[in-house]
Amino acid sequence: MPTPFTANTFTWLAGIEDTCVYPAAGAEMDALDEYRLTEHDENWREDLEAVARLGATGVRYGVKWPVVHTAPGEFDWTWLDERLTYAVKALGLTVVADLVHYGTPTWLPDSFADNGYPGAIAEFAGAFAARYRGLVDHITPLNEPVTTASFCGLRGIWPPALTGWTGWTEVMIGIVTGIRTSIAAVRAANPDAVIVHVEASALYATDDDLLTDHAHHLHSLAELPMDLLSGRVDDSHPLHGWLVKHGAEPAVLEALTRDVPRIDLLGVNYYPDLTPRMLLQVDDAIEQVTVNRGAEGMKDALRRLAGRYGVPVILTETSIEGDEETREQWVRASTRAVEELRDAGMDIRGYTWWPLTDFVDWSYASGGRNVEEFALADARGGDATHASTQYFGDVSAGRTPFLRRMGLLALQETPQGTLVRRPTRAAAAFAERTGKR
Repeated sequence: MPTPFTANTFTWLAGIEDTCVYPAAGAEMDALDEYRLTEHDENWREDLEAVARLGATGVRYGVKWPVVHTAPGEFDWTWLDERLTYAVKALGLTVVADLVHYGTPTWLPDSFADNGYPGAIAEFAGAFAARYRGLVDHITPLNEPVTTASFCGLRGIWPPALTGWTGWTEVMIGIVTGIRTSIAAVRAANPDAVIVHVEASALYATDDDLLTDHAHHLHSLAELPMDLLSGRVDDSHPLHGWLVKHGAEPAVLEALTRDVPRIDLLGVNYYPDLTPRMLLQVDDAIEQVTVNRGAEGMKDALRRLAGRYGVPVILTETSIEGDEETREQWVRASTRAVEELRDAGMDIRGYTWWPLTDFVDWSYASGGRNVEEFALADARGGDATHASTQYFGDVSAGRTPFLRRMGLLALQETPQGTLVRRPTRAAAAFAERTGKR
């Protein structure tokens, strides 16, 4: 089998939705554990086999840090040992391990803002890298820093439930510091490790000239985590003063410009119906309305990030929500767009459909309250509304109303309340592109 992700190879991957957020006792939200909610914990063999059957040779897989790292210095690897060995040894998959996917252990009382966070995640990262060296060498220290900071630091949805741009800044500095300590620990434990940094892409546009500067500011904020990680935020950076204004200590920012860690691959997440945003002035508020820019938007996002950072890229997440025809069309359009970018000379080394199966909307853990970070508008361009005032559904009705139809495999809830997996037309199209059909 060719070595994955090298300059002369292209790797097809599927990702298994692994959001794992466990709040402290007494929190308003329940645990958000997608492995449990989608019944992957019971069907992990079937799911991993489906990845291989569809022709993917790689899988992005979360390792549930809040569950495995039971206390400082204590780990329960039992379930991971079995799954990772099966994925690699039995199925021949390359695992790209997600160490952190939005949540931390509950014994870190302030989560990403806890003073102990950088040391705790470094302890876990080093222990994981040492235990699975040679089995799992591709590691993502933390999935989507910008999304994590939004949900955990800006909007108060997930722990540590901070709010405002000061909260965002505090969480972001903690996240970036933790990624740095994680990378150092991984490389010390496994010098052959490949660091795959994964971030959500962002595209903002507006037809209102008065909002042009705000769109540019939002783009800059979306790039700020990677700017911080790559040591670019010195006192000449356009957002250095903004960070200090919102609580960042200049000495901390200065320290982040030194001993910059090496990123081997830059993972880019893009959703055609979620990533592009149009800014609108609605009364006294600036609303973000999602606008589907299709494959051209994805190309723009990949060009923007690849050009800015000069690191080989992987499309680490893409899919679209909709019926089977919609998803099948996006498999074809998105894979064709990646092929065109490669033909034009972009160093893009992989494509990932995320998620393999439909998943349960995050609002399920919040009692049905919509937690999306953008405003909603209908396809006819109706007025934007505040998502925070909406409710996704009644959790007592089961999971069906909360299932996000984005998977290659559809989830169907039985009368007994269990979930059955069913291949879609998108799965057939994906298999065709990988050469398995």
